[in-house]
Parts: sequence; C-alpha cells; structure tokens
Amino acid sequence: MRLRGVLTAGFALLLSLAGGAVMAPSAGAADLASGTTAASLAPGFQLPFPCGQSWTGNSSASSAHQSWEIDFNRGGSADADLGDTVVAAAAGTVAISAHQGSTNGFGNLVKIDHGGGWSTYYAHLNSRSVSAGAQVSQGQPIGTVGKTSKPGNNISAHLHYEVRLGSSYPSNIQKAVFNGSTFGYSVQTVTSNNCGGGNPHTAESVCGSGYGVVDSAALGTAGTVYLLYNNSNGYNCVATIKRSSVGTATATTAYLEVQGSSRVTDSGNFEYYAGPVRASAPGKCVKWGGKAGSSSYDSPFEHCGS
Repeated sequence: MRLRGVLTAGFALLLSLAGGAVMAPSAGAADLASGTTAASLAPGFQLPFPCGQSWTGNSSASSAHQSWEIDFNRGGSADADLGDTVVAAAAGTVAISAHQGSTNGFGNLVKIDHGGGWSTYYAHLNSRSVSAGAQVSQGQPIGTVGKTSKPGNNISAHLHYEVRLGSSYPSNIQKAVFNGSTFGYSVQTVTSNNCGGGNPHTAESVCGSGYGVVDSAALGTAGTVYLLYNNSNGYNCVATIKRSSVGTATATTAYLEVQGSSRVTDSGNFEYYAGPVRASAPGKCVKWGGKAGSSSYDSPFEHCGS
C-alpha cells in the first residue's frame, strides 16, 4: 500500500502460490525438533533495497495481508517510488520470475529460494531483471518498484515483501528480519545495510531515464548483460553489469547491432559495468550481447521493434 495517507487497493493472494514454496529438508526439521529455532536457521536477510537507503514498511494497512507481509515505500506521494531498485535480501536461486496476470494480485513477481525451506517474495514489480533458475547474490538488483497487479486492481507503486518457511500458507509467512533485527511491526522505517559486495549500478540507471529491460542473459557468476528499450525515442540500449570483482577493473564488454547497421561496442577494463551502448532501432531487429569474466553471450537477431 502507499504510505503517508495515499490509499492503495489491496490485492487478492491466491493460496495456490504457496504450493511453490520449498519444503524444509529433513535435516532442518531435525534441528527444529531438537530445539533449534527457525530464526537461527534463517539466512542473514538484509533490506531488499540498495545500501544506505531508508524505507518505511507497513504490515497493517492492507486488508489483503494474511500475516507478516510488509509493504514498503519511501516517497511522500503516489508513485514516488516507481522504478526504484529492488535487490535480493539474501543469496539464492530465482524460483519464479513472471507476471502472474489475472491469477492473483502479485503482478510482476520474483520469488527467491534461499535453501532450507526459506524463500522471499517481491511483488508488484515494474520490471524484473532476473530469470527463473538464475543464481543471485545478496544485494544483486532483481527488479524495480512498481504497481503491477491483476486486471482492475488499481494500486500505487510499492514493494510487497514476504519471507516464507515451508509450504503451509499462510502460517508459513515469517516475521521479517533485517541485519539481525526483527522488523518493528506494524510500521517501522529501516535503513538498508545490504552493502556486501553488491553492484550499486543497474541496467536502468546506466542506460538512463525512459529505458526498461526487455531481455537479459547471465554471464556465469561474473555478471549479467541486459537489453533495454525506450518507447519514447525508439532506442535500444545494452549494458553489462558486473556481479563479481565489483569495484576492481576487469575485462567487460557490451555490444548492440541493429540489423543493417554496424555493431557498436563498449569494451575495456571496467570496475562496475560496460556500456551504455545505444542505437536507434524502431521496427528493426537487433543483435546484442556482452562478456564478463570468462563468460559471454551473443544473441541472434531478435526483438524486432522493441
């Protein structure tokens, strides 16, 4: 929901989503039976926003909330946070990266499996920058704050965040813990300590205002190359964002080739990213790709007109 007095319509949570959660393995169950608390087995979660940012979370102002879910905002007006970066609260594997359509009210959803039955949900995203099956590190950008939901559910921009353990919904929703401290339910402003080695740059911030991610490809664990498009001017943009050796100059490349035109490449030893590489491509197919570490990606001609 939108905090500071701006109403946000609640979304309907579908119980079947809980079936996607991973059951805790037998070892974890044995630990719990012997008296070890669930919290002691949890990953070291951090706030799902870049280092140093302060966000206000609210768990009580949405009638759709079942338990310990949190809606996050930091701006003082409707949609002030639209497009702000969302990062992984802990390392893990992307279990879901999809728009839920009319199925439920999550809209653009990223779910990360952290192992041991633990998972986090990031809902209503404006854009998603990771794909299902991808390995993500703590602090890695995974999308941007948005207001996507099911058709007819008009909401203002915010991040809906959940931590789950196991699959018995909604009792599997856990209290959120950030930097070792339990969130101060029902409302608290929290400053992010999600600073450990994450790249502070995103493809959107590198390419600039108006660009949205339309495709991405993982470069092993070394980085991710992104293809973006700007609907207002018909330009594509490519940026390679490093995920390892962040802050150290290493060989990194980004390129973009519009069909019928010469390839444009940015290649060198960079600390954080290669690019942006931009070219006008309305109604045209493009090849795009990049390299980080020992991994590279080269697309065919595709995304004709977007």
